[in-house]
Amino acid sequence: RGGRSVSQVPVAEGKSVQQTVEMLTRRLELLGAEKQGTFCVDCETYHTAAAVGSQGQTGKLMYVMHNSEYPLSCFALFENGPCLIADANFDILMVKLKGFFQNAKANKIESRGTRYQYCDFLVKVGTVTMGPSARGISVEVEYCPCVIANDCWNLLMEFMQSFMGNHTPGIPSVFGTKHDSIYSPADTMGQYMELFNKIRKQQQVPVAGIR
Repeated sequence: RGGRSVSQVPVAEGKSVQQTVEMLTRRLELLGAEKQGTFCVDCETYHTAAAVGSQGQTGKLMYVMHNSEYPLSCFALFENGPCLIADANFDILMVKLKGFFQNAKANKIESRGTRYQYCDFLVKVGTVTMGPSARGISVEVEYCPCVIANDCWNLLMEFMQSFMGNHTPGIPSVFGTKHDSIYSPADTMGQYMELFNKIRKQQQVPVAGIR
């Protein structure tokens, strides 16, 4: 499949997350985009259990992710590290490895929403939730015919400007490292991992005046 951009869209001033999502999807529909079902990307965080005697050291984080576009696969990503693509039974393996990897259940985060097709573009506008509350908005745009990431960036950007306006993102870091190589599902999951971590950090900003 083609090169993709995954980015966050800020909530419009005076609007809720849901109202902003509706605004974006209305713009897409006005362009002539058609609904093509739904999608979901989820991410669970695991801490590596700290080694015996390494007090004060924090374990590494591993993210186990699923994407409804790849229903038979499970993705395991380390921050700044490799992406392992396994089959769906990997989740069962993680339960068996609980002595080595501990699930930070409170950190589960996901993006769900509607898929749209417009000419050669596939667009997914999602509401990002942690627990019961909506925390942000994700937009994934794919240019289906082109598998070389850098060859399709200008087309992606031009199309995104048509409905994202000032919130059109810059080129994803993965495009810079891929150069002329083929874009892969792991590259998409890496972009979602970065987006989810950014949204998690935004939630941790302390509120002024609270000690």
